[in-house]
Amino acid sequence: MADADLVAALRSAGAGDVDGSPLRRSLYSSDASLYRIPPRVVVVPRHVDELAAVLRVCREHAVPLTMRGAGTSIAGNAVGPGVVVDVSRHLNRVLEVDAEGGTALVEPGVVQADLQKAAARHGLRFGPDPSTHNRATLGGMIGNNACGSRALGYGRTSDNVLGLDVLAGTGERLRLGAMDNPTATSPLLTDLRGVVRDGLATIRTELGRFGRQVSGYALEHLLPENGFDVARALVGSEGTLALTLAARVRLVRDAPVRILVALGYPSMAEAADAVPAVLPHDPVACEGLDARIVDVVRARRGPAAVPELPRGSGWLFVELAGEDSGAVRAAARGLVADAGALDSRVVTDPVHAAALWKIREDGAGLSARTPAGAPAHAGWEDAAVPPQRLGAYLREFETLMNRYRLTGLPYGHFGDGCVHIRIDFPFDRGTGVFRDFLLAAGALAAEHGGSMSGEHGDGRARSELLPLMYSPQAIGLFERVKAVFDPDDLLNPGVIVRPAPFEADVRVAAAKPLRRAELATLGLAYRHDGGDLSAAVHRCTGVGKCRADNSADGGVMCPSFVATRDEKDSTRGRARVLQDAVSGDLGPDGWRSQALHDALDLCLSCKGCSSDCPTGVDMAAYKAEALHQRYRRRPRPRSHYALGWLPRWARLAGRSVVLTRLANVAMRSKTLHPLVTWSAGIDRRRSLPAFAENPFRRWFAQRPVRPGTAEHGDVVLFVDTFTDAFSPEVGQAAVAVLEDAGYRVTVTDRPVCCGLTWISTGQLDGARRQARATIDALLPHVRAGAVIVGLEPSCTGVLRADAVELLDGEDAAHAAALVAAREVAAATRTLAELLGQTPGWTPPDLTGTTGVAQPHCHHHAVMGWAADAALLRDAGADVERLGGCCGLAGNFGVERGHHDVSVAVAEHRLLPAVRAAGPGTILLADGFSCRTQLSTLTDRTGRHLAQLLAEHLPH
Repeated sequence: MADADLVAALRSAGAGDVDGSPLRRSLYSSDASLYRIPPRVVVVPRHVDELAAVLRVCREHAVPLTMRGAGTSIAGNAVGPGVVVDVSRHLNRVLEVDAEGGTALVEPGVVQADLQKAAARHGLRFGPDPSTHNRATLGGMIGNNACGSRALGYGRTSDNVLGLDVLAGTGERLRLGAMDNPTATSPLLTDLRGVVRDGLATIRTELGRFGRQVSGYALEHLLPENGFDVARALVGSEGTLALTLAARVRLVRDAPVRILVALGYPSMAEAADAVPAVLPHDPVACEGLDARIVDVVRARRGPAAVPELPRGSGWLFVELAGEDSGAVRAAARGLVADAGALDSRVVTDPVHAAALWKIREDGAGLSARTPAGAPAHAGWEDAAVPPQRLGAYLREFETLMNRYRLTGLPYGHFGDGCVHIRIDFPFDRGTGVFRDFLLAAGALAAEHGGSMSGEHGDGRARSELLPLMYSPQAIGLFERVKAVFDPDDLLNPGVIVRPAPFEADVRVAAAKPLRRAELATLGLAYRHDGGDLSAAVHRCTGVGKCRADNSADGGVMCPSFVATRDEKDSTRGRARVLQDAVSGDLGPDGWRSQALHDALDLCLSCKGCSSDCPTGVDMAAYKAEALHQRYRRRPRPRSHYALGWLPRWARLAGRSVVLTRLANVAMRSKTLHPLVTWSAGIDRRRSLPAFAENPFRRWFAQRPVRPGTAEHGDVVLFVDTFTDAFSPEVGQAAVAVLEDAGYRVTVTDRPVCCGLTWISTGQLDGARRQARATIDALLPHVRAGAVIVGLEPSCTGVLRADAVELLDGEDAAHAAALVAAREVAAATRTLAELLGQTPGWTPPDLTGTTGVAQPHCHHHAVMGWAADAALLRDAGADVERLGGCCGLAGNFGVERGHHDVSVAVAEHRLLPAVRAAGPGTILLADGFSCRTQLSTLTDRTGRHLAQLLAEHLPH
């Protein structure tokens, strides 16, 4: 059956959103695992009834079917070669919360964190809390029996599922357990009872031996003594037996008192040895880590990210909970007495406890790169053994790693015997080491009575290893159960039963280098990836943090996905399409493919991912490169000439007051506005900012020179185009503040531009020329001892980071330019950074000032906003910092086709905060684009930090 015919059949059967385009196939070709398997068609259903229609078509035409939630599967459970169904976008409702009964009814695409919010309104929670809780869906958690760090206290997902409404692969609908109108009799269930009856001895001896035995099918729940609980047995079946339509889950009340006990040991293995002594104290959580992961967090997040730990090189973080504070404290004392630790800390302060837990959480994200910065991969990332065997297993596992010359950062749920690790498999040399190691690691886990998977499922990574831990009889039972539920082997084929080789379809192993040796026109250096664009875009491992809304915690990534909820608008989705482009999977000229254009179109180039993504994906850089390759020596969109060359037009308009006024009249004219916006590729709904009649540089040249000496030396103010041509008052305020702080302020002899607008429109050759000229103009000041202060955050970010990427090269001329760019980068500060480092400087008194701050995305991503927050706090101001993006993002929000998404992004955080702010609340926005968005979409204006400080200087 041709793909087009399959699409037509699905639509005629009642499936609404059916897409077989190269873009959609590329987006869903991977999950968070190693594997790339492009589907034929992707379906995004709006109603559960569509799932039955999709299954019916797949059965009629023998097409494989794979269900997918957030796509955070690390084992390859959410990719398949036929139809992939994404339930996360629309089938994401909490249908009912029964507070009295302590249950909730949910659709499969509801995110765990959203269920928690709904339950919290009733003082309840859903127990399992995987690290991906802010994007993982309940359907996915049911699929692989997700657990999380507090499974000791709350159980696995299978312990919290009370009922399921499912479609078996036969097409039969089964309402199991605590569902309305439960299925009483069924030929399928009769056949399943027969399989269980034939395998009682095998099930009783091989399955359900310890809590984290996730591998295979959980047939122990079907034993007569366990009530033939089919709903629980389906949990962890990874979409190979049935499609989940709805689930009823248990909700519980959190204990009001929590204490964290941190225990230090000489090594991780010795910490693991202590686990059997910890478990009798009934911990809610018992996590293990060692100095390797702590050192990485300290190196990449700074020393402040690691609070003081107990003495040792291996630690257990043990959480105790209860109703009575005294009882929990007594339990903590008893735990410390029995744990045999070198040292301990009993932490009752929730803030201190959160800081310690954050070491574990940050380390888990950072483990995707080795301490040396090389990629570390999933594949053998969640094996589990009975807790009493954990110490011995870890020692032998370390020996095995050394034998294969592999490294990783182990940590895990030690109370459950589960160990997480990502390993630097040498996929650039093929998959041989990967295969040999996994076979040896699987045998080792089996020797210790363990499971190939402790919570992520077997998927494509470990299903082939099941015979290492199960007898032929158990494997035969799995096959018979599969035949009962899915006799045509259509549901997620190749997983658990009749698996594909686990080294097949490994995405990274198939990737080829793309350096300047292979692509001479490469525009950026990709210094942190060995000069290899392919390695850079393959940084994305698919964990999907970009699908979560982290703006409440000050994060930015990914504003377009928050606005559209479409996978193509996530950082991960874009990375997947870029991976296919550089690998040749989008055709011989992937740069010009429609799929790549569509994937990158709504990227705001905010750089939020460069700081918020745990693997350091920099989609703004990759988009600039893609535009550079697509349009190099070809006609470009009109906006690239109008907005990309904005510094040139601003300089031209600023040559005289007459030209400035003429330009402003043309932009403000209602008659000319449609023509001006069309010719510039700008959305007609956008108003255009006016050029200043007295640009900053002209003002600076005409101002009287301040007498006296500069106590703290010279500052060269980097006069960016936005400050000079549109907001000279910001520069004037900065001069006043800097001079008051004891600095002599200078500017470059000639106007310069960092090249930002050329970068954001992918004109990297032009950007390089601009950056080189700017570096040449600034370097003499730096070598004379001056510090550079940038006022526009995006331009400051270019000087701090992007200029080095642009000017890095292989010949001698590039080497000299690179040295100069690094010197300038090291000398560049934000205003708050310099003031905070100025000896004896104290900020003006801002007591009584309340405000809302919208940090520019590049400020957040490149420089960080900590210095600004500290300055405002020390000045006495009460300022709420917003996360997320303003939505304008330079040229993005004014370009045709982007207006609605730009406004939707602003509506997420910025505009609600402005509407809630009182008339006396200041709106702090250092970015020109942020201030422009404010003035365009509200009746309020934003102010730069320099203006706020200058207004409060003593006169």
